[in-house]
Amino acid sequence: MNEKILQVEKLQTEFTKDKQKIKILHDVSFHINKGEILGLVGESGCGKSLTSLSIMRLFKGTSGEIAGGRIEFDGEDLTTLTESQMRKIRGKKMAMIFQEPMTSLNPVMRIGEQLMEPVRLHLGLKDKQAKKHVISILTKVGIPRPEEIFNEYPHQLSGGMRQRIMIAMAMSCHPNLLIADEPTTALDVTIQAQILDLMQQLQQQEDMSILLITHDLGVVAEMCDRVVVMYAGKVVEEASVYELFENPKHPYSKGLIGSVPKIGQKKDKLDSIKGNVPDPSNMPIGCKFAPRCKEAMPICFEKEPTSTRLENNRLCSCWHYDKGRGKLHV
Repeated sequence: MNEKILQVEKLQTEFTKDKQKIKILHDVSFHINKGEILGLVGESGCGKSLTSLSIMRLFKGTSGEIAGGRIEFDGEDLTTLTESQMRKIRGKKMAMIFQEPMTSLNPVMRIGEQLMEPVRLHLGLKDKQAKKHVISILTKVGIPRPEEIFNEYPHQLSGGMRQRIMIAMAMSCHPNLLIADEPTTALDVTIQAQILDLMQQLQQQEDMSILLITHDLGVVAEMCDRVVVMYAGKVVEEASVYELFENPKHPYSKGLIGSVPKIGQKKDKLDSIKGNVPDPSNMPIGCKFAPRCKEAMPICFEKEPTSTRLENNRLCSCWHYDKGRGKLHV
């Protein structure tokens, strides 16, 4: 039986705007096994990045807060910890790669100094030992001339190099869980492939778990073991990568997969999902996807479906499936 390293249960996150609390995440539940790569997919605005920020508890300077649920990491509920306790976990046991390294790296600090900071804090290494450790990590992530790069500033490096620096920073204390939020979005295709290959190599070498947040289903097919599909702050489907691509159950999952271009396919034959993700402050009644769904039934506009467990332990939140009677419609 797979051992879970992260268990998110009924997570609710909300923000305050004009003295009104607006719920963004609605009872989000999923888990990650040790040594597993889990993909979290969906359109922009569906709550993927906010889920990662909730797990890391990175709400300082915002009105965001966790309003309910549990985030159990390595047997400990993160929602009950103080900020000082969370700082001991961030960077050491759990690390994150953000989608734009230029906004994550300090522009006025040399690369080496930024990388040595978590090493000093979490591993207790002195300057000489910390520098040696950082140089070895830079070498491990494929940085050429690591001794020279150590003394350079972020603006002197290319986008691909900066992303490797972010991976080196995340890997510097050998975390058990790596959260990668759109790690290849700003990179060209060739560099994307290099970064993904690097992440796979490091994951296998370190036996590390990865939560990979992306809207790119090609990346999911290449990298992940299982997939969680999110829409409007809610998990709508969970399945293995093979099951999701071979036989998606939720209409939203079908729409995402159908919108991926295929070799030889004519442009006018490319499927698309009409409309946009709803505004969190003005959510539709019933199923949140119903206004955009080609398969919507009257009940979809009246009542929100619950998550139903289907064959092979996969989950789907859709009125086309019923807990008591199984499949209702195809």
